[in-house]
Amino acid sequence: MTKNHTTTPPSTSSTGLVLEGGGLRAMFTSGVLDVFMANGIKLDAAVGVSAGVLFGCNYKSNQPGRALRYNIRFKDNPEYMSWRSLLRTGNYVNEHFSYHLLPHEYDPMDFQTYRENPMKFYAVCTDIDEGRPVYHEIDDADGTGLRWMQASASMPVFARPVEIDGRHYLDGGITDSIPLKFIQAKGYRKNVVILTQPADYYKKKAHVGLAMKMFLKKYPKVAELMSIRHVMYNEQLDYIRSEQQKGDTFLICPDEKLNIGRLSLKEDKMRRVYEAGVEKAFSLLPQLKEFIER
Repeated sequence: MTKNHTTTPPSTSSTGLVLEGGGLRAMFTSGVLDVFMANGIKLDAAVGVSAGVLFGCNYKSNQPGRALRYNIRFKDNPEYMSWRSLLRTGNYVNEHFSYHLLPHEYDPMDFQTYRENPMKFYAVCTDIDEGRPVYHEIDDADGTGLRWMQASASMPVFARPVEIDGRHYLDGGITDSIPLKFIQAKGYRKNVVILTQPADYYKKKAHVGLAMKMFLKKYPKVAELMSIRHVMYNEQLDYIRSEQQKGDTFLICPDEKLNIGRLSLKEDKMRRVYEAGVEKAFSLLPQLKEFIER
């Protein structure tokens, strides 16, 4: 399913961007990217996972403030995100509202600017039939592009698998939570990585509750992946630190735990996490510009 285009390899001065997910923790990422847009920070390619895709797409469409705006506007609307939606449709994040009405009518995405922006944008999804990550370039966010974004952000238990061209997908974080190696393999030697956990964070093995056990019973490949996800994630953190030491990776992450649930739409928490991203990005702007320009 990965799109393969015959293109000129990136120049040695090209810089990539890696966007971790984390649900509403990625409001931190949104704050960082809004500072990028306000200060003319333009990168050459980006790869996002889950909420990193949903919020990161606004960087390519050049719409600062959009992610915070629509999440606050619809935070109390059960047609957006709710247990009612989960019970009725199998998706906590309502598919029709979030991937049709919202980007086309309620808070329109600038699809034209997205298409015309030369920055490449990739989404990571998990093929649940084969148990492997799939990296799809979204060059047009409208139509099928939104479908790939939905697939990347479809968390086990809280979402039904997304079918695209006969294959079934869930959250990309199951198989590749921080896809730095992917963007490097695309030829981007220098990369900015935005995490939604503090630098000293290490993931513990997740507790598997009854709902998750019932879900995973239907999808044995996903069950296998979830049982070792903490190992994969921690190895990726170690790799990022080693790349930092080489000088090839610029890390932006919170100073401390963000203390917001993946699905929390509490306005005070969203604003606090967003502002933490803004403040962190501003504090690192001089070093970031030097990293990009050198």
